[in-house]
Amino acid sequence: MSESKVLFARRRERNRYRIAQHAGGKPRLSVFRSSKHIYAQIIDDENGVTLASASSLEADLRQSMKTGSNRDAAAAIGKLVAERAVKQGVTNVVFDRGGYLYHGRVKSLADGAREGGLVF
Repeated sequence: MSESKVLFARRRERNRYRIAQHAGGKPRLSVFRSSKHIYAQIIDDENGVTLASASSLEADLRQSMKTGSNRDAAAAIGKLVAERAVKQGVTNVVFDRGGYLYHGRVKSLADGAREGGLVF
């Protein structure tokens, strides 16, 4: 593995360890960011179940946005996953940024999720 991938994996594991310590049974809002798209899932780690998910690959969103790799798309995904989570009865979550910095698309997704009704 290259050095940058090793460092990324270490950051991700360190972040997940701290989240697990402080989650207190709350579901986790997990973010995955690729070069072309962004994905978000709300995961109940106690039961091992995904409660809600959204991505920039969904057909209705692809028609409304130019690309899935910008901050506007990330904010739309955040709002959509929050809307789906609220329908499931989930309002309090823990934000899992993975190994990514809380900046740019990841921050926009978090802000969109807060606008959609999630608390973290």
